[in-house]
Amino acid sequence: MNDQPAPLLARAAVIAVATIFGLTYSLTAPLIALDLAERGLGETAIGLNAAMHAVGVLLTAPLLPRLVARFGARPMVVGALVLSAVVVLLFPAMPLIWLWFPLRLLLGCAAETLFVLSETWINHLSAEATRARAMATYTAALSLGFAAGPLILSLVGTNGALPYAIGALLVACAIPLVATKRVAAPHFGEAPTGGPMRYLRLAPVAIAATVLNAAIETAGMSFLALYAMGAGWTEAEAPRLITALMVGAILLQLPIGWLGDRMDRGRLVLMLGVVSAAGALLWPFVLHDPVLSYATLFVWGGAFVGIYTIMLTLVGSRFKGTDLVGIYAVMGLAWGVGALLGPALAGFSMGITTHGLPIFAALACAGFCIFLVLRRGD
Repeated sequence: MNDQPAPLLARAAVIAVATIFGLTYSLTAPLIALDLAERGLGETAIGLNAAMHAVGVLLTAPLLPRLVARFGARPMVVGALVLSAVVVLLFPAMPLIWLWFPLRLLLGCAAETLFVLSETWINHLSAEATRARAMATYTAALSLGFAAGPLILSLVGTNGALPYAIGALLVACAIPLVATKRVAAPHFGEAPTGGPMRYLRLAPVAIAATVLNAAIETAGMSFLALYAMGAGWTEAEAPRLITALMVGAILLQLPIGWLGDRMDRGRLVLMLGVVSAAGALLWPFVLHDPVLSYATLFVWGGAFVGIYTIMLTLVGSRFKGTDLVGIYAVMGLAWGVGALLGPALAGFSMGITTHGLPIFAALACAGFCIFLVLRRGD
């Protein structure tokens, strides 16, 4: 293997997988929900179908450390990509709606595999001196994927098999990138010891950061536009705040990664948490001015997502082998917990006060900062 081209190719391939993971999730989640509604299913059934994705994650996460030790990272990632492409194609082809439930479960299994192993893989390819920048690029690509899914749906629509076919084709394009032997794959020879609780004890701050990220990210996606409309923004203008947040989450990861390679990473996480808490409290005071609003959400989105970026870096620098896979798998579970709690708590907060969303975001970030200070060294 050459010293320069192969590592660059490998990093590009794994980052492409991260983008595909984000795109697949953000494209299929609304697409399947809208499709089921068109077929006459109610909100309860649609919610149960969405929950099957989480069930797939829950079933897969505890098994991943042993599976990757037995089969290897490359076969697992290629298999997950193939499974994702096939399952996405099968949705519009299935005439029986009840079959969409096991399909959604399989999609969750494949998504958790891609999520955990792509994080592990990019860490394996990263040198300590540039690890934060590598993880920042990874996180930015993930955010780009999340932003691309709805964009594709807005361009091609949600009717028929075409959006499913486009999603499956994009997933399939990632397969040859990681299947080639020119892309160095991590090897895990040792069998893991212990289960999810062991990994929770090993990296409590990283798990807490993941819960925080998922809770506020899903709450923001669900309620930010509604919150802005309550403050006087029109239905057409309000979603632009989410766009500003997402653009910040993508573009600001690279400078945050640069900082993460040049200063104490634990201190940087704390700084980002403080900026995120204070920034959320600014929302009610800037919504009267669109330029101030866009700028605030841009910076806030970058700082908030940066917490997760630097925590991924810290975990990657401290742990190796199946321990790293296990911790990232538990972080995947934690993301599901946060995604469940976030919208519920934000909705409750908004029911109490008009500015419930920024108050919830500020309190959550402040609580994380306090936990971080109390658990220094974890």
